Amino acid sequence: MSVEIDCDTCVVRGLACGDCVVTVLLGAPPELSFDDDEQRALSVLAGSGLVPPLRMVTPVSGPDVASA
Repeated sequence: MSVEIDCDTCVVRGLACGDCVVTVLLGAPPELSFDDDEQRALSVLAGSGLVPPLRMVTPVSGPDVASA
């Protein structure tokens, strides 16, 4: 399993880029993927305070709400 990171779909892009591990390590790429081992390594680095945590937030689809 891997996580695909697409900064274009991050709902906090611009607001949280300066505090995101992607920006710290690689700048702001248009798209990036990390496999399970890389994700664990990033978690260890972030948990140790060496890099900020991944701050990517993707939109979640929810129930449709009728507009009034």
